[in-house]
Amino acid sequence: MSKPSIPKGTRDFGPKEMARRQWIFNTIRTTFERYGFEPIETPAFENLSTLTGKYGDEGDQLIFKILNNGDFLEKADKEALAAGDSKKTSFSISKKALRYDLTVPFARFVVMNQHTLAFPFKRYQIQNVWRGDRPGKGRYQEFYQCDADIIGSDSLLNEVDLVCIFDEVLTKLGIQGFEIVINNRKVLAGIAEIAGVEDKLTDLTVAIDKLDKIGRDKVEDELRQRGFTDAQITSLDPLFGLPSSNVGAMDMLRKHLAKSQIGLIGVEELEVVVNYVADLGLDKGVLKIDPTLARGLNYYTGAIFEVKVPQASVGSICGGGRYDDLTGIFGLPGISGVGISFGADRIYDVLEEFNLFPEAAGKTTELLFVNFGEMEERFCMKQASILRTAGMRVEVYPEAAKMKKQMKYADDKGIPFVALVGSDEMAKNQITIKRMADAEQKSLDVNDIRAFMG
Repeated sequence: MSKPSIPKGTRDFGPKEMARRQWIFNTIRTTFERYGFEPIETPAFENLSTLTGKYGDEGDQLIFKILNNGDFLEKADKEALAAGDSKKTSFSISKKALRYDLTVPFARFVVMNQHTLAFPFKRYQIQNVWRGDRPGKGRYQEFYQCDADIIGSDSLLNEVDLVCIFDEVLTKLGIQGFEIVINNRKVLAGIAEIAGVEDKLTDLTVAIDKLDKIGRDKVEDELRQRGFTDAQITSLDPLFGLPSSNVGAMDMLRKHLAKSQIGLIGVEELEVVVNYVADLGLDKGVLKIDPTLARGLNYYTGAIFEVKVPQASVGSICGGGRYDDLTGIFGLPGISGVGISFGADRIYDVLEEFNLFPEAAGKTTELLFVNFGEMEERFCMKQASILRTAGMRVEVYPEAAKMKKQMKYADDKGIPFVALVGSDEMAKNQITIKRMADAEQKSLDVNDIRAFMG
């Protein structure tokens, strides 16, 4: 029998990892709720037709398709199968797929529930997604996203709130040196217009979206492969040498896009968001304009965001943007939305890389009652119940094993305190508490235990 294993790009999480992950999720969740977002959930898989065509050609190739039930080859496209056309064949043997992200399922949800929702609708969603990407550092095939979206409003105040949420969550998690990078798809459309490649906007965004991964030279090589002339590529030069300040960047973009109406609208929208954020005191080098930020998802139409920790070994840890008509593909046109997503798995990796997890993030049992026998365990069970009602995390060891074994259990699990209850303690209705770190112990009334433990 072969050894058990799990697929590449997936992971198991033990108690310590789960406690830390729940701390991340709870930090994000409570922040979302403070800004008025409400939770929803959608199925792990959707109809394949719901997902395809929403993420661009490269994204579509990463969707995990689910084979039809039963004899899936019975209804396969025989001509496509014989011709070795895997793409066409796959659509005849698969009608469902694991969700690629949470945004498209959210758009589908809004359309299906439009008559019961109050608009603008603010939802958050914390669930796992799947992508058939090549596994690597910070890149998994199954991972969690923590999304917040506002749909039914085109106000730029929504973008400002989302920038504030980025800042608040990451600050609470203790991540330092993060950068919230912002751009606007209208700016990219203007850049394409000035370069004379309006019909190749998707090719342009797909290529320059890889700038931080493969560098300028390889991006230019890819643009040539996509049919861009050297003159068109040269016209993009100003993008790679913008001033570091947001004010300077906007001034240069206005000059470069002076003849593009859509480009200037994009700059104006950037300016509104940047100025509001500055008014709120969140502009201390955190929010940065980068006109090369593209984000390869086809549904973005306005502001786009990405959050990076330059010193970390993983890529972006958050992203998002505005989509003006994502619900239109499901029959509800003209509904604008904007949303962001926290990549919980990459955030975990950053916190671990820089040893930023606080001790409280690895919550375990606070107090273990040592079991000396039947009479003692009855007393201990009652005291444990009182402490649990008071909000403490308490265990009673399940059998009267040797003291050494019980203390080893407490030590292995990282339990900071043990309770020792014998005949003397029961007679006085007290509990002797021992601190594992220094062996200090004290006999206390059950109501005084919390104060002693701190």
